Amino acid sequence: MTQDKIKLAFVVNDVATEQDNYTTIRLARRAVGRGHEVALIGLGDFIYDWEDGICAMATLSKVGEFADDTAYLEHLQDPERERARIVLGERDILMLRSDPAEELVSRSWAPASCLLFAQLASLGRTIVLNDPRHLTDAVNKTYFQGFPESVRPETTITREEAEVARFLEAHGGKCVVKPLQGSGGQGVFIIDEGNRQNLSQIIEAVTRDGYAIVQEYLPAAADGDLRMITLNGHPLRVDDTYACIRRFSQSEDHRSNISAGGGVELAEPDEAALQIAEIVGPKLIDDGMYLTGLDIAGDRMMELNVDTPGGLSFMEDLAGVDFSGAVLDDLQRKVKLRRQYGGTLSNRQLAVI
Repeated sequence: MTQDKIKLAFVVNDVATEQDNYTTIRLARRAVGRGHEVALIGLGDFIYDWEDGICAMATLSKVGEFADDTAYLEHLQDPERERARIVLGERDILMLRSDPAEELVSRSWAPASCLLFAQLASLGRTIVLNDPRHLTDAVNKTYFQGFPESVRPETTITREEAEVARFLEAHGGKCVVKPLQGSGGQGVFIIDEGNRQNLSQIIEAVTRDGYAIVQEYLPAAADGDLRMITLNGHPLRVDDTYACIRRFSQSEDHRSNISAGGGVELAEPDEAALQIAEIVGPKLIDDGMYLTGLDIAGDRMMELNVDTPGGLSFMEDLAGVDFSGAVLDDLQRKVKLRRQYGGTLSNRQLAVI
């Protein structure tokens, strides 16, 4: 797609903690390779200015080709690289790519503050993705319960050990317990006869920073899960290849998350996975969820990542398909639409149109 160059900004937890296999780094590298301007903003780097509105201290990328994501990240994390003050109203796109779970202990204030700054930024010319008003509703896995029961496992959310025990009894003595707010397979336990005696300690550990979410165990998860990327509420597909991988455990640890050491291979979504995507799509569109990651085991969606859906770099490398290029094409299209409609389309509409 040949269009005008655009100005992109990505919000991350902290530029210093980014890794070279992150989707954000792949998108940013491909963007500067196309000649777009890119800035990275940490969660604590926003400024509200009485004259300029929402600003930020940002790490600015040079425009040009980089050998790979590792080389590009070294460029961004160069200790001699100084941050620059930018005005977000001069940016075409602001992509929110931070993980709230990483801030639970040391900076619990940061994710909520970021969303409020992003909401203000979305009132101007900048397209903010995913829509920050609805991202506020999705601060933890409670958002997941707003989707039809047919696509998600039976669930209880509680801090009470007795409620977890009651759920266990009703579901054959086996379930999955994890923090309500978390990601990357952190703090996830399978409870069964082998460790039932440790239930008290597990609940104490999981609820240390909030509620626990308890889900029925899905036998299909033993073989791993599918991570499928959606764009504008629909599965991302380039030609005949879906942005989809199967993640699987490579040890006795049951977690298949890549960040938890799981393996990954290219996968073709089956009929059940595509049916799930079709069912959840309308709500994703209504909520302005531009880019998401569906985690599917069998005929159920185990999780939905709307904050930092990852895996795109693995998908590209395995398939040899330019999925990030498709995302960038779509962002350029949205900027063009915003200009054509002269501000009459809302941020939520632009997010998924």
